[in-house]
Amino acid sequence: MLTKLWNDKRGVTAIEYGLIAALIAVAIIGILSAVGKSLTGVFTSVNTQLSTAAGTGGTGG
Repeated sequence: MLTKLWNDKRGVTAIEYGLIAALIAVAIIGILSAVGKSLTGVFTSVNTQLSTAAGTGGTGG
């Protein structure tokens, strides 16, 4: 019975799929984090340029 349990590979496949899914999730989080920081800089730049063009000086008004 112990030999049968030792040779059963079904659980190993599930664990491998779980590890692959976790690795993909970590990669997606890393990419989105980097893109988010880049977008923050873009929106800050656009806000500054629009404020300057409108003559508000960035006071939001």
